[in-house]
Amino acid sequence: MGRKKDGCKKSGGKIMKLSELLGKLSLNQKLTALLLVLAFLAIFMGDPYGKSRTAIETRELALIVQKEVDHISVEDLADWIIQGRADYRLIDLRSEEEYNTYHIPTAENVPLAELPNADLLRNEKIILYSEGGIHSAQGWFLLKAMRYRAVYMLLGGLDEWKHKILYPVIPTNLPPDEKDKYARMAEISRWFGGAPQTTEAPERAHTITNLPPPPPAAAAPSMPAKTPAKKKKEGC
Repeated sequence: MGRKKDGCKKSGGKIMKLSELLGKLSLNQKLTALLLVLAFLAIFMGDPYGKSRTAIETRELALIVQKEVDHISVEDLADWIIQGRADYRLIDLRSEEEYNTYHIPTAENVPLAELPNADLLRNEKIILYSEGGIHSAQGWFLLKAMRYRAVYMLLGGLDEWKHKILYPVIPTNLPPDEKDKYARMAEISRWFGGAPQTTEAPERAHTITNLPPPPPAAAAPSMPAKTPAKKKKEGC
């Protein structure tokens, strides 16, 4: 009986520590954690014989979400594409038909069902995306369970790419210190074949089909020049 009580105490302690860790997460981090848990259930709970096993522990998952090391923002990805970086592989998990209609430049099409057999190296950086986030989370779990080291999800998926990169909202009355930021957003949008929107424009769904391919990396939009700071007058 004493051993059982000790085991219960240890389990209870782990649960308390995990609860404390989860309590420190922001709302976005908690939503990401929920998404990953749902993906886990969708993939692994469907096997009544327990043949599919994942090496990811709950505590490890919470730490990954807390440190936000499991995702890449659409802004960062856009910068990498513009720079012509080739140190990652961008994987589109949607169907071939959806991929052919539109996909993020440089993306390869590997539908989710084919992901376990895809020609991916375990030591390369892999970024997964789908329309939203659930399929990316499922793909993340699959590859992590197969011991892939550097797997990431595109935060918000293609929906986020559409709203923040292709069709960003640019306010009309900008304060001076915000103009450079939004000018670059507009440049990036046009570079990828999108069109900046204004706050006065009626909200509508954009069909991202037949967009022109982006120009080569050499034609990347440049950062607006910053006004040089005035030098302080030296004392006598």
